[in-house]
Amino acid sequence: MDLVLKLRELRRLRGLTQKDVARLSGVGHKTISSFETGERIGSLKLVQLERILAVYGMTEAEFFGGTIEREIAPWELDTEELAAKRLLDDLHGLSKTAQRNLLAKFQLMVETVAGMYGSQEQERFEAEPASFERERSRRVVSIARRVPPIAPAPARSAAR
Repeated sequence: MDLVLKLRELRRLRGLTQKDVARLSGVGHKTISSFETGERIGSLKLVQLERILAVYGMTEAEFFGGTIEREIAPWELDTEELAAKRLLDDLHGLSKTAQRNLLAKFQLMVETVAGMYGSQEQERFEAEPASFERERSRRVVSIARRVPPIAPAPARSAAR
């Protein structure tokens, strides 16, 4: 969704006029108008955006994170897109270390599905997720039964 539409519709949803937003934010009325028409959207400064969003009771993360799209035009986002946006929003809220670990695990999962099942199985998974999950579980159990248990490491002597 474009920035101009977001700004205009957010103001309307809050029941405010451009003059109200100008008065409350300290950003000029004509400037607000030119942002909402797209005339001067390229010259929008971060400070101005922060002031406008403060009037709406919203952070930059909320404004750019996809939550506002659901409020303004929920019909524009499909279920998968919403789920992906929600997941990314949650991921960005984690520490950098946690983000790296989760991304590495996710990449491994994607590569595993692509490598183990190929395009034919991926198509079957898309059509029948429950049967795909049963097959994956069956294969994991089968592999686990063939892998010998790990023997404990021999104890090291204290004297060296």
